[in-house]
Amino acid sequence: MLALWGRSAIVRCMAESIIPESALDALPILALRNSVLFPASVVPVNVGRARSVRLIEEAFGHERPTIGVLAQRDADEEDPGFERLYTVGTLARVLKVIRLSSGHYSVVLQGIARMRVIRPVGREPCLRARVERLPEQLARDEEIDALTAHLREVARGLSRSLPSPPREMGAALDNVREAGALSDLVASHLPIATERKQEIIETLDVRARLKAVLELIKRQQEIHRVKQEVASMVEEEMSKSQRELLLRQQLRTIRRELGESGSEDDDLDELRERLSKANPPPEADKAGRRELSRMSSMNAASAEYQVAWSYVEWLADLPWGRQTPDRLEVNEVRRVLDEDHHGLDEPKKRIVEYIAVRKLRSNKRSPILCFVGPPGVGKTSLGRSIARATGRAFGRIALGGVQDEAEIRGHRRTYVGALPGRVVSGLKKAGSGNPVFVLDEVDKMSADYSGDPASALLEALDPEQNHAFVDHYLNVPVDLSQVMFIATANRKDTIPRPLLDRMEVIDIAGYTRDDKMAIARDFLVPRQLADHGLTPEHLEITDSAIERLVNEYTSEAGVRHLAQQVAALCRAIAVRVASGETRHVDADAKFVEEVLGPPKYELAGAEKTSAAGIATTLCWTPGGGEIMLVECSQMPGKGEFHLTGKMGDVLKESAAAALSYLRVRAASYGLKDDFLQRVDVHVHLPKGAMSKDGPALGLPIFVGLVSMLLDNPVRHEVAVLGELTLRGKLLRVDGLKQKCLAAHRAGIKVLVAPRANAPDLEEVPERVRKELQVQLISRVDEVLALALTQPVRINPDAIHSSAHA
Repeated sequence: MLALWGRSAIVRCMAESIIPESALDALPILALRNSVLFPASVVPVNVGRARSVRLIEEAFGHERPTIGVLAQRDADEEDPGFERLYTVGTLARVLKVIRLSSGHYSVVLQGIARMRVIRPVGREPCLRARVERLPEQLARDEEIDALTAHLREVARGLSRSLPSPPREMGAALDNVREAGALSDLVASHLPIATERKQEIIETLDVRARLKAVLELIKRQQEIHRVKQEVASMVEEEMSKSQRELLLRQQLRTIRRELGESGSEDDDLDELRERLSKANPPPEADKAGRRELSRMSSMNAASAEYQVAWSYVEWLADLPWGRQTPDRLEVNEVRRVLDEDHHGLDEPKKRIVEYIAVRKLRSNKRSPILCFVGPPGVGKTSLGRSIARATGRAFGRIALGGVQDEAEIRGHRRTYVGALPGRVVSGLKKAGSGNPVFVLDEVDKMSADYSGDPASALLEALDPEQNHAFVDHYLNVPVDLSQVMFIATANRKDTIPRPLLDRMEVIDIAGYTRDDKMAIARDFLVPRQLADHGLTPEHLEITDSAIERLVNEYTSEAGVRHLAQQVAALCRAIAVRVASGETRHVDADAKFVEEVLGPPKYELAGAEKTSAAGIATTLCWTPGGGEIMLVECSQMPGKGEFHLTGKMGDVLKESAAAALSYLRVRAASYGLKDDFLQRVDVHVHLPKGAMSKDGPALGLPIFVGLVSMLLDNPVRHEVAVLGELTLRGKLLRVDGLKQKCLAAHRAGIKVLVAPRANAPDLEEVPERVRKELQVQLISRVDEVLALALTQPVRINPDAIHSSAHA
């Protein structure tokens, strides 16, 4: 919109501004979009809307007709009513009408004065309303004159900075003397929103209008200054980049003329060739070539170029479609597994089964296994052995302490230093699409504000989804369906349930004493001798020495600490050999104590003698099964029940259930109903620094209490375990295999366990089952005949009168 100003225009506007009041009663109204008409301005307007066209055509028959001009509130509205127009606008004369085409006109309007709509009169054929003129509120004083002079000076400076100012604006600023007219002139030329211009139209007080226009000019000056600074910075950066690009093109030409290699084009061609040889799937190939195309027009020294280069390199280095052939001879696989590990029959059996199925069906997906067991039993090394047996590449992903989802799925490329996750990195390192991946310590992941890595593993370990695993860095599908994932953990209860459901869990129990001796003799000793540069001619470790190491210098379910003790013996001999001593050494039990010092552990065994109130039981720890005593004592008191030994809540509840059952059945065991009124009972579990919990100690606590109250000793060679209910039933307990191994290791002869654990006995080694008598019972009362030294006559009809079982 162009406003034409000058002294003659203003004088003419004032001379023709006399409008009959009758004309204001039903004045035609023209709606303007994205524009505001100011008084004394001459503006061309294009008219094309039906209602506006009818208004202009009706004005053809009048000499310079007068109309009202109002701005629309919403510029997108095609046919606004009065409710969608501002109420304050401008009285205007139609100076000229030019017909452009059918239904389209160009109209030149001249603003006369401000007006306000009093009420609408009609909508057809055009908008009409009763309006009133709004006189300016002007009181000339020194402040008005100062504001006017300041506005003229500031406006003149702004007009010089505008990209294409109107030619008449400079002269108009000099000619216009009235303060109100000057503010309207400047406001009409400011590149501001329609809403702001409407605020100026509605401001009748000249002083307030001058201040408002000055504020708008200051804002425009600040915007213009910022634009100039940004433009200057961009121009400087572009000049620098263009200069570098030109120099590099010249350098490339010079190198080509000299016959030198190693230019950026050669590097890109080499990277493009590497990507082609990698033979990625179509989606990955498309992503890589798109980045290569961008790199060809980028500055090789820019940071973005290096990011794109790293991305394409990752795509080119991944083993797309490359796989190692599986070794499908079942006997050979079994031989390799037996050669590397002693025992571990269950996981070996599962791997042999997979190889057999793979031999019959080549497209069988790899299993996802989870080995759960105490430290040092060979979970991680078993994964390496499986890779060797199947002829696959091996990779290990340590997950202990990982708490960021990006460690699994990678970082997005928007971050500085972004890299793929550990799964994709492991594939690149393995160089094969079907490696054996050991996810070590999967139970020790945690979640924080960065995400949950366990949830990120769900896709990788789901056979229905991992054929299209998407890493955040690569952002293209990667096939993991042929990867054999083997997770390792010490405990199942800390693994999230959705993740545990996706894996086939294989429990690996601790080794027996005989297993440890065999492993030390056949695996640990030869390996440690080789690692220390020794031969059997220098050192021979006898069976007596190995037995003492197992019984008195280690206490673990695995063999990791045992290997360290064997290494200590080898180091002692290595020092002698390095000093020039060549004498052969037969390491016996005495030599072990000379090198390692006094025994570190006392062999945990059963009690030597039977005693009243002392019951033997078994517990399970991450290190395997252990033997535990339950000590019960009584003293004069008021019937209080004390529990000590760092017991957990579940264990305390089991002890309370045992005491309640005993009180209910007191009469059947020959006890008085008020046997607790004059005594206090104390139950203690030794090793108070070790936390203890679980329901399996309910039965041994009951046996200890009955033994104490009846003064009937518990047989020292008998161990008891089981969860009891208030009705006297026994429930299944966990970890029976580990507990049987611990009982056998401690010299226990008889183990009393719930009958519900009968299926678990199949997992116990045959040798242990032969030497350990396992008695299965289903009722609490059955345990007394097996555990106490003297028979107990039980009267099943004698129950506490106030109890109801």
